[in-house]
Amino acid sequence: MVATLYIDGAWRQASDGSAHDVHSPHDQRIVATVSQATQSDVQDAITAARESFDSGIFSSWSFNERSALVAKIADLLERDADLIARKESDDTGKRFIEAQYDVADVVSTFRHFAALGLKEHGRVVDVGLDHVSSRIVHEPLGVASLIGPWNYPLLQIAWKVAPALVAGCSFIVKPSELTPQSAIALMKIIEEAGTPKGVANLILGPGSVVGTPLINDPRIDLVSFTGGLTTGQTIMRAAATTIKKLALELGGKNPHIIFADADIEAAIDNAVTAAFLHSGQVCSAGTRLIVERSIHDQVVNEIVRRAGLITLGGPDDRLAETGPLISQAHLSNVSQYVEKGVAEGAQLLVGGKRSDLPEHAQGWYYLPTVLDNCTSKMFCVQEESFGPVMTVEVFDTEAQAIAIGNDTPFGLSGGVWSKDAEKAARVASALRHGTIWVNDFGPYRPAAEWGGYKQSGIGRELGEHGLGEYLEIKHIWTNNAPSRSGWFRAHE
Repeated sequence: MVATLYIDGAWRQASDGSAHDVHSPHDQRIVATVSQATQSDVQDAITAARESFDSGIFSSWSFNERSALVAKIADLLERDADLIARKESDDTGKRFIEAQYDVADVVSTFRHFAALGLKEHGRVVDVGLDHVSSRIVHEPLGVASLIGPWNYPLLQIAWKVAPALVAGCSFIVKPSELTPQSAIALMKIIEEAGTPKGVANLILGPGSVVGTPLINDPRIDLVSFTGGLTTGQTIMRAAATTIKKLALELGGKNPHIIFADADIEAAIDNAVTAAFLHSGQVCSAGTRLIVERSIHDQVVNEIVRRAGLITLGGPDDRLAETGPLISQAHLSNVSQYVEKGVAEGAQLLVGGKRSDLPEHAQGWYYLPTVLDNCTSKMFCVQEESFGPVMTVEVFDTEAQAIAIGNDTPFGLSGGVWSKDAEKAARVASALRHGTIWVNDFGPYRPAAEWGGYKQSGIGRELGEHGLGEYLEIKHIWTNNAPSRSGWFRAHE
């Protein structure tokens, strides 16, 4: 029997015995069999989280005590890093070395929040009255539903779990049904570290079955979701009935602007990485290239040449530079996206089809693709493919570059390349995106906030604000010399 649900401090199977096979996107082999929760199981998890929070068994711990727990979790994650990376690689199909990098980032995330918890929280407000104490305190928000995606399964869950623990919240984790193994491993470590019973709970299964109560239930105080725009919109509508707090990271269509005065070789190299890392399955992927007209041919021709040389392969292929798409359904979506772009008038320069190599026959491999002659009105420019598809637009002036870069319903990230520091700073300031890289693309650190403008989401993860999402702010006014207010007459 499969017992991979973690509810109220115990590992158990689904209440109806249901289980689900997890397949590798590389070759379709079964890499795990996990429990598939019922709505009854979800209710049990919510009850456990609510009761644990209300009891104060964990929320009453001091920030220092909770930070020590999170630091211990980081140590245990570091101990098991390669074992967890293997599970992540099996589930996602990404190269094992990439999974190792991801787990290292997870460890850094837990260490960041452990350190952040040790800082002073709250402040004293000077109200100009000697007999009054006025304090702002930060308290645990309550019970949180933490819903993660499949592209960076453990990392995106870590961005939620670490601050939730430091803040003193109780929570239910729901990873993607396509990539559950690393979340199971994390929950075992959370248990080993000594987290009180009922604080951390794990539910597995498709959102269509288990997601609704994690959003609708009035006992849930916060929903933190990373994923697609449509699901985010559904969560917002559902949350309105109980006015839940929301933290939503919903992806982006990220502009990557290259001016003629840039370091062209570095810009090209970074553009290839920005678009095709993890086969474009990155919310912040720089798949929207916006290049100054005078250098269009030089830049695009070299990007096309390099894209055509990218080696695709599975987790243990030492020559591989990127891996497969997550599923057959996603491969079909990417294929249709490219077909629609060509029908709109985009020029296909390279890729545009599934890999036909025999060693890729059992996996969901799609070739790195470049679509030229694009405009901001095209579907392929406005919508996110979440695949290895770069669109190319041109500009003539700085103002045009900014206007094109902002002509998107999303606002997650963007990049600017120029040797003119003042121009780069102007453009970075004008772009309406949550993260802007200048003469670089992609790096982040846990100490810096992450999140987007517009339809890329609400709230922030990481940094100091990432912890703040899981805290309530309370003002406590204490009058140490109470007296009558004297506002109304006292009638005898």
